[in-house]
Amino acid sequence: MILQALVEHYEDLATQGKLAGPGWSDANISYALYINSKGELEQAVSLKREEEHGKKKVLVPRSMSLPAPVKRSSGVASNFLWDNSSYILGIDEKGKPKRSLECFADCKTLHHQLLDGIDSPSARAVLAFFDRWNPEKAREHPALADKLEEILAGANLVFKCESGFPCDDPLIRSAWQARYDSGGDGPELVCLVTGKKGAAESVHPSIKGVAGAQSSGAALVSFNGDAFCSYGREQSLNAPTSKYAAFAYTSALNHLLADRDCVGRIGDTTVLFWAAGGQRAYQSFSIACLLGAPTAYSTSDLQKMTLDLCRGKPVMFEETQLDPQTTFYILGLSPNAARLSVRFFLKNSFGAFVRNVQAHQERLEIVRPSFDKFETLSLWKLLDATVNQNSRDKAPVPGMAGETLRAILSDTPYPATLLNGVSLRIRAEREITRGRAAVLKAYYLKNPHRDIPKEVLTVSLNPDSANIPYTLGRLFSVLEAIQSAANPGINATIKDKYFNSASATPGQVFPTLINLAQKHLRKLDKGQSIFYNKQVTELTGKLEESFPDRMSLPQQGAFQLGYYHQTQSRYTKKEEAEHV
Repeated sequence: MILQALVEHYEDLATQGKLAGPGWSDANISYALYINSKGELEQAVSLKREEEHGKKKVLVPRSMSLPAPVKRSSGVASNFLWDNSSYILGIDEKGKPKRSLECFADCKTLHHQLLDGIDSPSARAVLAFFDRWNPEKAREHPALADKLEEILAGANLVFKCESGFPCDDPLIRSAWQARYDSGGDGPELVCLVTGKKGAAESVHPSIKGVAGAQSSGAALVSFNGDAFCSYGREQSLNAPTSKYAAFAYTSALNHLLADRDCVGRIGDTTVLFWAAGGQRAYQSFSIACLLGAPTAYSTSDLQKMTLDLCRGKPVMFEETQLDPQTTFYILGLSPNAARLSVRFFLKNSFGAFVRNVQAHQERLEIVRPSFDKFETLSLWKLLDATVNQNSRDKAPVPGMAGETLRAILSDTPYPATLLNGVSLRIRAEREITRGRAAVLKAYYLKNPHRDIPKEVLTVSLNPDSANIPYTLGRLFSVLEAIQSAANPGINATIKDKYFNSASATPGQVFPTLINLAQKHLRKLDKGQSIFYNKQVTELTGKLEESFPDRMSLPQQGAFQLGYYHQTQSRYTKKEEAEHV
């Protein structure tokens, strides 16, 4: 299913001219080696261009359509017409001069095999270069002097002759295409993607750009252990894929990963979006709404578009009409040594995904502090509520990000790891932020529990609720306010000492807190004392004669929501009074 969807996406992009045909691939090239008709290197010219990355301008390699790269593991295998300095020049900084010479020799042999007998000035110039180039004197060549360090660091190089780039020469292109089409020595098997019988590709091209994976690329389809190999089929033959299908799905994946503006990263998971038909606007809209990526549209504009899509209406976004009926795909990949793990793969209509995300946002909606300028909570803000803000590594628990995203997009129950992460941070820090309160509310709305009724899962304070844990949370907030009013500027409140025990074992803590509050009330003026006394009396009147000995985790969630709602209500009233 995944490979079929990616092959279809490749064909959509190829039809639009955004991806090259089989045998060709986009490669990042840093330098062009200018050679004359005699094969002499005249100069090395940088092909890098300036791009804005955030607030900085950086030089990035130029993307060129070149012969598809070979799959390398530990052996020597050269690319055609382009490669790094080990193959093109026979030198590098790896400290293995013998291997560099082997790489150059392999590259020379490959070019002679393909270009011998071709009546083309570019072909003759490239062959002349390999015949006269001496790797042992390469470091002394004046054309490389001022660029040698960067070239040896792994930059990709391409040839350029007097007539242009050899890869644009029709005769050379035909020679490469003939070799590529006749290649493949795998056994005759039925392709799992196309359903056609032919030579199966034993080693698939590498996937590059997945966060945390090897920079040289990783494999999506590969088998390297006896436990994974059926009937003696090794490498990729256990999932037989034709040469065309292997090229198509890897080209589509690499193209998606190369567009950094449309790639999301949640924890250890790299998330890719694409729509049937290959329209990029669907990706941009999804990553803006779900992950909070920057966009030229305002939050209110995005919300209006979202509501229209939820109602089944097409909308215009980035000069493209987004159809809610369009088939949409979401793929989550994580690194696993030299391979990739599929965290999730989802297929649905674009409108269905938007409705699921909107339902999630509605569950998250909760009163927010005045200093919080975010109108909605994006996924990264949500996961941020589960990590220690004082820690150097602020990444969420591995796997939780992918599980949470899958639950949101599929409109299924949230993972328990999300609730556990928030609960642990509340216990450790005794701090209930907007994000943590939102997670508690959303989790129990989607994962109902008898100990935390819907009457406490509200956007703002529910003064009519008689739920005991919720009322205890409200009461704790009032007792904290009394202490702060009696002792202005106090460094540590009862929350720092008693919050966790009050939410878990209220019967042991609240009698002490109420007695303490009576002492604090005596310090206040008559007006304040009456004001707070009325609140304490009202809340204690909703409680039973004795406080509960223990409260379950869901009941503690109700306590924490009651505390958050009451605290935000207090601050809201204070701000309103200040603006009167």
